[in-house]
Amino acid sequence: MQLALPHATVGDTPALELALLRRSLGRLADGCERCSRCHRSLLVGERVYDYAGGHVACELCRRRERAEPYDTRIVHGPEFGHTLRIVDRRPARGG
Repeated sequence: MQLALPHATVGDTPALELALLRRSLGRLADGCERCSRCHRSLLVGERVYDYAGGHVACELCRRRERAEPYDTRIVHGPEFGHTLRIVDRRPARGG
């Protein structure tokens, strides 16, 4: 026997749940680095170009810049620098 589950819609979601979801997505977006020209959120792994005055250009907008960038880098995710690497320092067993 199979149970029929009702399809949930946005209208069925409680207002508090929607408010919390919107607030958390807004905070995530605030923490993201953006291109100074097109204002697009930069993707993890994307190469970005730093210019004088804190100006940042994405790969798509770089060609429209007249000045040369003073630095280029890769965008890292929020977990960068907070991960652990386990190193086994036990002596090898003789076999």
